[in-house]
Amino acid sequence: MAPLLAGGLVFVTSAAVLVLEILAVRLLAPYAGLTLETYTAIIGTMLAGIAAGTWIGGWAADRLDPRRMLGPLMVGGGALAAASVPLVRVLGGSLSDGGGMSVMPLSFLAFFTPAAVLSAVSPTIVKLQLRDLSVTGRVVGRLSALGTAGAIVGTFLAGFVLIDVAPTTATVVVLGGLFVAGGAVLWVWLSTDRAGTVATVVLVALATAAGASAGGVCDTETKYHCVRIVADDGRPGGRLLVLDTLRHSYVDVDDPDHLEFRYTKVFADVIDAVRPDGPVDAVHVGGGGFTLPRYLSAVRPGSANVVLEIDPGLVDVARRRLGLRPGPDLDVRTGDARLLVDDLAGAAHDLVLGDAFGGVAVPWHLTTVEFAEAVAGLLRPGGAYILNIIDRPPLRFARAEVATLKRAFEQVAVIAPPPLLEGDEGGNFVLVASDVPVDAESIVAGIRARGGEEEVLTAGAATAFAGAAPVLTDDHAPVDQWLARSRRSRP
Repeated sequence: MAPLLAGGLVFVTSAAVLVLEILAVRLLAPYAGLTLETYTAIIGTMLAGIAAGTWIGGWAADRLDPRRMLGPLMVGGGALAAASVPLVRVLGGSLSDGGGMSVMPLSFLAFFTPAAVLSAVSPTIVKLQLRDLSVTGRVVGRLSALGTAGAIVGTFLAGFVLIDVAPTTATVVVLGGLFVAGGAVLWVWLSTDRAGTVATVVLVALATAAGASAGGVCDTETKYHCVRIVADDGRPGGRLLVLDTLRHSYVDVDDPDHLEFRYTKVFADVIDAVRPDGPVDAVHVGGGGFTLPRYLSAVRPGSANVVLEIDPGLVDVARRRLGLRPGPDLDVRTGDARLLVDDLAGAAHDLVLGDAFGGVAVPWHLTTVEFAEAVAGLLRPGGAYILNIIDRPPLRFARAEVATLKRAFEQVAVIAPPPLLEGDEGGNFVLVASDVPVDAESIVAGIRARGGEEEVLTAGAATAFAGAAPVLTDDHAPVDQWLARSRRSRP
């Protein structure tokens, strides 16, 4: 085999393994969430596949004719890559709550074998190229470098291009199909076993077709999320926004005054207590379904809302299907809120509303004292930072976030139903931070007026709730791990 072709095959197979690794996270996200554990499971699985494939592939190349191995390896690797799509679709529903160690078996079943088979191509080609021991170092070094270069290109190609231009399912199936086709050509060229070639290609074609026909669970795939919109049979305009595994937002496209989720109603009660009348200037960390910005524009005419949303695809979904209409009262800025807050520096806002934390995935860099201090710099005197978090017993995240806010603000309040405050159940906590005392009586009055059961902890009670919890910092904020352990230990 010509050195140029040999190097090219090593390059493209190594690139394919890393493309599959990046896309595997997207395939698993609707079932496991876009969490640190999902990334960890995929990275570990792919590394294990690469290690096993190169070792076993090298062992086999010493005992079998590598010319006869190369085509079947590429065909088989492509078939297994395509087959990972229906495998994830079929088995993904068995993940009860996303994340945790439950993602490991699915990751291994779906992606270990294609990674191993494709990784066996490199040692097979090395064997084909080694005809003179005097150039062993040169051959192995060149092919190893090309494999690494391919892996780098594959990583950049998947992360910066493919996820943006095509659905993940289609990309994986096309990738597998290309390897099936290319491997079949090599098989015919390097081997005389045409009957075996035809039989295997037919089998692989069936697997690829199964992958192509596997129905996805997403209405839309963005750079960050699998997005579904679920209509509410009880309200004609009601729409539920589901991101990966999380019921993220509820929007009534006909009635922006309507708030469905309990925590959004608490937000409204706090806003009424902090700013009883008139328009408000608000910064929203996280857009989602844009429920709260639309609500403020409706109930507080003249309000100015700046929304910081990391996912431009989600903004597009909200425009098309959730009634979002940006205008003078609603300024949507796409990007990471940790970076965008610098553009808003200056105490010019009444409220900062934090709604970027999910029950499975938490952007940890928005939980830290450094971010809380940046938020404090956006607020006018008497303004408030109101944020929603989700936690389960033993409430390590909730307690640590209260301790963190107390480091950046003079006053902090915790709002949740009694079973959550007592650590008996998990759910949504609304935290309020300000430089002035939080009006707990007005908040409770609003909650009781709508029939809510939430209690408000302020001052010493909030301090007692935090207890000895650590302050989260940019250097140490293990919130993903805490939430994962909470999910595993829950009753």
